[in-house]
Amino acid sequence: MKHSQSHKTQREVVISIKGLYKSFEDNEVLKGIDFQLHKGENVVVLGRSGSGKSVLIKIIVGLMRPDRGEIEVLGLNVHEAAKKELRELRLKMGFLFQQSALYDSMTVKENLEFPLRRNKGHVSQPEIDEAVREVLDAVGLTDTADQLPSELSGGQQKRIAIARTLIMKPEIVLYDEPTAGLDPLTSYEINDLINEVQKRYKTSSVIITHDLVCAKKTGDRVMMLIDGKFVRQGDFEEVFDTDDERVKGFYDYNFIQ
Repeated sequence: MKHSQSHKTQREVVISIKGLYKSFEDNEVLKGIDFQLHKGENVVVLGRSGSGKSVLIKIIVGLMRPDRGEIEVLGLNVHEAAKKELRELRLKMGFLFQQSALYDSMTVKENLEFPLRRNKGHVSQPEIDEAVREVLDAVGLTDTADQLPSELSGGQQKRIAIARTLIMKPEIVLYDEPTAGLDPLTSYEINDLINEVQKRYKTSSVIITHDLVCAKKTGDRVMMLIDGKFVRQGDFEEVFDTDDERVKGFYDYNFIQ
């Protein structure tokens, strides 16, 4: 289990959100939330399905515009940035989709090479080969380079998707429901891998989930999103040490000992 690092010396803020609102017609999804991610920190955003967790991630990467609020990522105001600035910022961010989103017609190696070839045209083949070897080693799948995604298990596909994120050496990684659809043992392995990535690559991460085991294992800090607002934050025990029936109900319904 991880513990809150809030008592440590104040660290650099890599994501800063103030007063964020987002509605879809009459449905208020985010209602004035504030959020910070510090360098080297894993922050888990917990909430029920439809609570606005994925909307938050899309706003952070500039795929969706807020109704109002300030969003800064690595010092850049995301929604005032020019297209070129936003493109360069996204190269510093890794985004792990809920579905692994691998290209079915490409081998694992080709899937991993693709972001390098698309975004860094000057990289030589030996450099690409070395980068592929490194990230496959990082996720423990060095023997899968020539396989197709369809030949891999769901957990292996998730690992390869993480490797593809890492190959660009991102400063920030955004995980959208990283354990969704996985059996408990594979989920456990993915949680360990998220922590290993944090240590090995010194990443700062936002982990969107409703999986309390994932939250407990990976979060330096946990933030609970209910009815469009963060109602609790701290380490896992702090968040759930409350008489708030909404938070207790979420715990009772979801937690697996």
